Amino acid sequence: MDSSSNQAEFDYLFKLLMIGDSGVGKSSLLLSFTSDTFEDLSPTIAGQERFRTLTSSYYRGAQGIIMVYDVTRRETFTNLSDVWAKEIGLYSTNQDCIKMLVGNKVDKENERVVTRKEGINFARECGCLFIECSAKTRVNVQQCFEELVLKILDTPALLADGSKGVKKNIFEENPSQSDTSTSSCC
Repeated sequence: MDSSSNQAEFDYLFKLLMIGDSGVGKSSLLLSFTSDTFEDLSPTIAGQERFRTLTSSYYRGAQGIIMVYDVTRRETFTNLSDVWAKEIGLYSTNQDCIKMLVGNKVDKENERVVTRKEGINFARECGCLFIECSAKTRVNVQQCFEELVLKILDTPALLADGSKGVKKNIFEENPSQSDTSTSSCC
């Protein structure tokens, strides 16, 4: 029996990277997108210094980078420019890599401290796509991933590495900074 018949068919296979402080909802966004469910997840490998040595391999070859912050915690927004954007500059190997800025937890509108306008302005400065969403209510979650992939598909230089038959990691989540909060993701 041909074992390849058990493998999922795909036209493109892209490596996407999610980065951002611990607790902003990276894992929950992914879970919400892939399974239509929401859970209060325990922190993944967040804040563990021993994982920082893996940084360059996380970025290598990524066609898309999703930069996530929590609209109710300003430090998670400022850390994107102070820490994470610098990391992208250092480690990203694809100069045409598509970046998307994502403001998560808009379901907590009454606790919001980062305005939509601030998000739009930062995205414009760093040449990112921008969207606000909620992993909890699933508002804009589908659109977040779809818009990123459509932009990658519209970038010829990125398609060579994502063509049919190339075996790559579809998704990786970068360990969060060691000096950030380890509150649960949601």
